[in-house]
Amino acid sequence: MPTSAQFPSAILRFTAPHEQSEPLHAAFGEPLHRLVARRPEEVTAILNVAHQHAKEGRWCVGFVAFEAAVAFDAAFQLHPTSQHSSLPLAWFAVYDSARAFSAPCEPKPWQLQPWKSTLTPEHFASQIGHIHQAIADGEVYQINLTAPLESQFEGDTLALFDALCRAQPHSYAAYLKLGDTQILSVSPELFFDWREGQILSRPMKGTAARGQSEVQDQALAQALRESSKEQAENLMIVDLIRNDLSRIATPFSVKVENLFALQAWPTIWQMTSDVRAQTRPGLELADVFGALFPCGSVTGAPKVRAMHWIKQLEARARGVYCGAIGVLQPGGAATFNVAIRTVTVQGQVARCGIGSGITADATANDEWQEWRNKQAFLRRCEAPFELLETLRLEEGQFPHWPLHRTRLQEAAAYFGYAVEHEVLEDSLANLARRHPHGVWRVRLRSDAKGRVQVTAHDLPPTLEPVQVQLASRPTLEAHSEFVRFKTTRRSHYEVFAPSTPDVFDTLLFNESGELTEFTRGNVAVLLDGHWVTPHVQCGLLAGVGRAVALRESRMVEGRIHRSDLARAQGLVFINSLRGWLGAELIQ
Repeated sequence: MPTSAQFPSAILRFTAPHEQSEPLHAAFGEPLHRLVARRPEEVTAILNVAHQHAKEGRWCVGFVAFEAAVAFDAAFQLHPTSQHSSLPLAWFAVYDSARAFSAPCEPKPWQLQPWKSTLTPEHFASQIGHIHQAIADGEVYQINLTAPLESQFEGDTLALFDALCRAQPHSYAAYLKLGDTQILSVSPELFFDWREGQILSRPMKGTAARGQSEVQDQALAQALRESSKEQAENLMIVDLIRNDLSRIATPFSVKVENLFALQAWPTIWQMTSDVRAQTRPGLELADVFGALFPCGSVTGAPKVRAMHWIKQLEARARGVYCGAIGVLQPGGAATFNVAIRTVTVQGQVARCGIGSGITADATANDEWQEWRNKQAFLRRCEAPFELLETLRLEEGQFPHWPLHRTRLQEAAAYFGYAVEHEVLEDSLANLARRHPHGVWRVRLRSDAKGRVQVTAHDLPPTLEPVQVQLASRPTLEAHSEFVRFKTTRRSHYEVFAPSTPDVFDTLLFNESGELTEFTRGNVAVLLDGHWVTPHVQCGLLAGVGRAVALRESRMVEGRIHRSDLARAQGLVFINSLRGWLGAELIQ
C-alpha cells in the first residue's frame, strides 16, 4: 500500500488542446504550498500568486469555483457557497515536480447507489417556462439551467476516477484531493489554453445521443450538424466568448475557427467551435479569468442577466461544478477545463451537476432527454463491471469463437478496456484441454485491465419447446449500452427473470411495444411464413447465435410489435450456447 506521501494529491489526464501541444498525463505528491481563497476579495491574489509560481518553474494544479465569479464582477448574482459545501472559492496546490502515474494493477472496489435528483419533470417544465418568458421579455437569449444529482458512495475514489476516465476518454480529466473531499472531473470542454501569448477557448454547445448502429449514429450526427436550434445555441455562446476575449486581446486578433465541429464521445455527440486570440502583453492569470469567467457555455447570454436567472431558478450554489479546473505548467502555460462531468465526493456523498442551454425553441421533453443522455457516463460508473461472453464447448471445440472474439473486442474498444489476445486464446485452449469431451457452458470474463477468467459448467440438453413468458411491463433500458454490449452488469435483465422453474425465460419489449429479446438470448417470430427477429434499433444484444441465423438466411430483421404475437405461427429462442429452440408462450 502506498504511504500518504506517495498517494497522489492530484492527477491530470489532459488531452492535447491543439495540434501544437501534447497530452498531459501527470501525478503529484505532497504539495509545497496550498493557496486557498475563501472570500471573493482573495481570489484574484491567489490566481496571480499561482501564476507567479509557475513562471518561476513550479507546477500549480487547482480549481476556481463557479461562485468565485463575484470576485471578477460584482454584478453577478450567486448563491453563497456555504449552501453547497465547505469548499473554498479557489484552491491551488504548488509542486516542485510532476511524475508519471498509472492506475494500480489490482482493482479496488467502489459502489455508487443510483443517482437521484430532487428535480421532477413537472418542475423542470416550469423552469423552462420561466426561461421562455425571460427570453420573450428580451432579458436574455439563452440560460444554462442545471440541477445537482446525488449518490451514496463507498470505496476507492481513485478507482472510480479511473472508471470515469474510461467512460469519458480524451477529456480534460483531473483528480484533486482536498482532505476529506475529492474532486473527480472528466470534463470534455476546454475553457482556455493560454501559452506564449496565444489563447484558445473551445465552447461546447449542442448535444445528440449516439446511435445504436453505425448508420443510425451517422444520421444522428448529421441531424445535429444541420440543426438550426443547436447551431443557434452554439453561436450565441461563441459570440459571447468572442466578446469576452476581446477584453484581453490585441486589436483584430480574435478569430472563430472550426465553427460547429462535432466531437464523438462514448454516449453523446457534442458540437464545439474554436475561438482564438493573441493576448496583450503583461497580462496575469487573474486578468484572463476576469475577462472570461465563468465560461459563457455554463451561464447563457447576456452573462450578467443569465446569472441573475440562474440564482432564481437553481436551489443552491454550483460549487466546483461549472467552475474551472486546471494546471499552470513551469513557465506559465495555463490550461483549464469547464468543470462539467465533474463528481465531488465528500465523505460518503457524491454529487454531480447536469445541465443544458435553454433557448426560445427548447422543449421540456427534448431537454429532459438531453439531460438523460448526459448522465450516461455516470450510469456506466455506478460499479465495476467485466466484459462477458458465454460460449459452447463441445468435444473440445468452441463453435463460432471468432464471432465471440470480435464482439468482445468491439465492447473493449467501446468501454476503453484492455484486451490481451494471447491471454484470451491461451485461457480457452487450456480450458478445452481440461474438458476434451462432452458439452459445456463456458463463461469468459475480461476486466478493464485485460485479465481473463474462464469457467466451465455442465450443459444438459434442453427439452423443447421451452416455456416462455411475456414481460409484464416494458424494459426502460432497451437502448442502454449495457444492453448493446454484453457485460456482467445485468440487473436490467435480472428484474425480469422468471420466478417459477417451469418458465425458461422472459420475452422483453421496449417502450414502443416492440419486441426486443429474451433475457438470455434473442427471439424470432414466424409471421406470414417468414421468421423475423427484432431489428437492433429496437434495443437488444446482437447475439452470436442471431448473427449465425441471419448469415444462414434462416430469418430476417424487422420490427415486431407485441400485438403481433397473437397471429404468430411460431416462436423460437436463439443463442450460441443452446442454438435454435422452439418456444411456447404461456399466458
